[in-house]
Amino acid sequence: MRQVSLREFRTRGAKALEAVPPGETVLLAGQKGPAYFLIPVLGDVAMEDLELRRAMAKASLRESWVHSEASGLNKLSADEIDREIGQARSVRKRAKSR
Repeated sequence: MRQVSLREFRTRGAKALEAVPPGETVLLAGQKGPAYFLIPVLGDVAMEDLELRRAMAKASLRESWVHSEASGLNKLSADEIDREIGQARSVRKRAKSR
């Protein structure tokens, strides 16, 4: 994986990517660190889009797991989860009826 600065990519565009071999992923990074991936399309665009969306969903799920562990929510019992769901539904139902 190659890294290209956001500034270089903005100012030089395609020229900034000339040194990148075909098929290699590029990481665009700014002053605050990594910002974007440029992922080459190698075949069926729809299938690659689906795979990319799956990868993003998995990353989001992992982030949720880390958040739940940090806040202690991963230790809730099934009964506690059901109570939380019931409370949220009753609040939503009251808001709808107004």
